[in-house]
Amino acid sequence: MATIELFNTLGGKIETLAPVGAPALRMYCCGPTVYDYGHIGNFRTFLQVDVLRRVIRQQGMAIDHVLNITDVDDKIIRNAAAAGVPIAEYTQKYERAFFEDLDALGIERPEHISHATACIPDMVALIERLAAKDIAYQAEDGSWYFRIARFPEYGKLSKKDFDGIEDGARVDLDEYEKDAARDFALWKAVKPGEQSWDTALGTGRPGWHIECSAMATKLLGDDIDLHAGGEDLMFPHHENEIAQSESASGKPFVRHWMHVRFLLVEGKKMSKSEGNFYTLRDLLLKGYRASAIRFLLISVPYRHQMNFTFDSLTDATNAVDRLRTFYRRMKIGADKLQGDFDDSQTASDPNLPALVEKARQDYTAALANDLNTAEAIAAVFELVRAGNAAGDAGTIRPSIAKEILQVLDLFNEVFAVLQDRDFEITQRAVEWAKGEGREGQVSPDLLVPQLSDADIDTLVAERTQAKKTRNFARADAIRNDLLAKGILIEDSKDGVRWKRK
Repeated sequence: MATIELFNTLGGKIETLAPVGAPALRMYCCGPTVYDYGHIGNFRTFLQVDVLRRVIRQQGMAIDHVLNITDVDDKIIRNAAAAGVPIAEYTQKYERAFFEDLDALGIERPEHISHATACIPDMVALIERLAAKDIAYQAEDGSWYFRIARFPEYGKLSKKDFDGIEDGARVDLDEYEKDAARDFALWKAVKPGEQSWDTALGTGRPGWHIECSAMATKLLGDDIDLHAGGEDLMFPHHENEIAQSESASGKPFVRHWMHVRFLLVEGKKMSKSEGNFYTLRDLLLKGYRASAIRFLLISVPYRHQMNFTFDSLTDATNAVDRLRTFYRRMKIGADKLQGDFDDSQTASDPNLPALVEKARQDYTAALANDLNTAEAIAAVFELVRAGNAAGDAGTIRPSIAKEILQVLDLFNEVFAVLQDRDFEITQRAVEWAKGEGREGQVSPDLLVPQLSDADIDTLVAERTQAKKTRNFARADAIRNDLLAKGILIEDSKDGVRWKRK
């Protein structure tokens, strides 16, 4: 088992990640605000957190992971009002879509999923604790605010200098960009037409920042091991979480902070006005595969800004195909060990066992070293190169193929791209588009009736049988028919392989 070293935004250096005071590592991740479909920048963060939790478990450490669902905030209230529906009805659609997208990308579900609207009493209790210390105060309109001047360490996470904080200068917005320290809303007094809750604080609704403090401490305790999120949340959201939580408990809120860097698209900030704003569903409807999107978004380590391009997505598609082809090739080789087969007399590359072990060690070390996914991928592809060379030369024993499979299984425990679910995921996206009246956004190739994997396997088996009986006309007809439907057939000494274009 390797020790996981992870950069800590709070300390500004790489530190050992380990649970303190509990058998499981207690981790909180800021989840989605369910007002629209998630974009690829959002999912880069969730994918990198998925890599972290998979590495933690791979290293034998238990994990207790909380993901929140923000189902009430300014944007939700505004959009629900525009749609003329209650916020619960409005958010249900986008929450369902969020989890469908998580599943499409192979992102594991956390141990706890916590909804903001289900934790209103916990938020009220936390605000009351702050009010008892005169750190929360009520404004003229009935809203409650956090008095930043009472928390001298404000800015310690984002490393911003907030000298000269003006007590009583307030900001009511849930999200704000100016680097100004202003008392922020903990509880917003009711406004006409808004959903509200009757509480000891008055009738109203929570501010955005108090939600995460209440849910994290409720489910994980006053001091937790790790808090993760995108770097855009560092200020003000995470800074405000620290101020609220530590003021209430008197304890350090989080030992380890992990922030995932921004994603650019073709070198520019993603925005609808630039025409480069993409949801996962947008990409699936263009014909790109979920596995390639997953692979690409985690191929660049989380502390590096990522430039998403369609050329890189094509490269990721090819990389996943190469991995899957190699995996199938090694599986065919390892399957020869069935029964009493003895491969001790089989020709073998004498360097290969050492290369297999090196790949295993380099892969593990890379991920333990601040989740260096790029180096982990490089280690496995070096094994792919060496294994293919030995396979082509006929110098790879079935027992070595089995050891290679074990390394690939380790890789797949984290990267999760070797099992092919792409066809079913894409078909679900197409059906969703049809149901939403978005058929015009679907690539024409996807609207042509598609063969399932089982259909293709049946035709490939029929072609193989046709060749055995020397019915080459039928074999060629099947091959040409599959090619016309975007299915490539490859005959090799290891057997017949197929893949979608």
